[in-house]
Amino acid sequence: MRCFRFLDYRIFPIILSLMFISLLIISSMTSEGSDTGSFGAPLVKSQVRWFLLGWVVFFLMAWFDYRYLRNWSPFLYIGIVFCLVGLFFVPAIQNVHRWYRLPGIASFQPSEQTKLILVIFLSWFLERRGSKVSTFSTALLFGIMVGIPFFLILKQPDLGTALILCPIALVMGYFADIHRGMLKIVTSAGFAILVLVTLLFLGILDHEKMRPIFTTVLKEYQYERINPNTYHQKASQIAIAIGGISGTGWQKSDFAKRKWLPAAHTDSVFAAFGEEFGMAGLFFLLFLFYTLIYFSFQVVAAPKDLFGRYLAVGLAVYLAGHVLMNIGMMCGLLPISGVPLIFITYGGSSTITAMAALGLLQSIYSRRFMF
Repeated sequence: MRCFRFLDYRIFPIILSLMFISLLIISSMTSEGSDTGSFGAPLVKSQVRWFLLGWVVFFLMAWFDYRYLRNWSPFLYIGIVFCLVGLFFVPAIQNVHRWYRLPGIASFQPSEQTKLILVIFLSWFLERRGSKVSTFSTALLFGIMVGIPFFLILKQPDLGTALILCPIALVMGYFADIHRGMLKIVTSAGFAILVLVTLLFLGILDHEKMRPIFTTVLKEYQYERINPNTYHQKASQIAIAIGGISGTGWQKSDFAKRKWLPAAHTDSVFAAFGEEFGMAGLFFLLFLFYTLIYFSFQVVAAPKDLFGRYLAVGLAVYLAGHVLMNIGMMCGLLPISGVPLIFITYGGSSTITAMAALGLLQSIYSRRFMF
């Protein structure tokens, strides 16, 4: 238990504050009638259970010596790939192949754990390559290892989760000094796509006028995923606008409470929070996330081994990617693709994985004096 003495306790009030905000907005969005805003609502109780389990996972990961993950990395990667493949051999849930239904327990979504396991595996791979890390063969193998889970998740379909893997892989590759030519090509292509999508969502490029060009490489249904004029896109922006500076007040939202905002306690929780607490509340929420991510990136300087450094980078980008993508979707800058807002969105898989990531970061941070 010596490692607990060296934890970064600055993150504890931040996590607890984010969890409290989550319970506030879930209770407001899911309670009805006389139970409006009640913390006794079923989904609130369920979220509390996930948070408690998340803390257990956090402390287990913080106690666990991250260096032992080296030995398990290949097996974890192979195991999660088999789980992703196996999804296509079980009955679909809500017409998609994302979950395993565990009788009497809950649904299990392996794509959430894939993000964490991929970070662990890539950290092991990059360290193992040693002096060969800058070669073309390393870059090619690196791309294949990222591409396998990426396309399996995309096939489910789960665009948001698949896209999260891209910044994780790119930043880890950059820190490892992977083949610069390949990295520049992939980064340039990704940046160009991001700029095009952003221009579409800002209205600078007309979605309908660009259809003939985009549909030469995309199918019609794929192009519709980047339609900035969907009801969900407009509703999220309306909810934030209604909130104004100070918001309508807790339990007093009208737009989101009337179910005009789709998925108010899951995908659209940021917009729902904005309606009730306004820009002031959103800036406070952004400050909490900024501080948490800043402390997470500070861990990168702590480990003396390459595996720990790559692992810390990947985990910090994992956390930052979720925040940036979810907020970008709700603000009309990115297509809505189901990326959860960590610690705020209702759900177990995201909460447990995010707490595991923070626990591993603390495992790295607390062992900075133990080598």
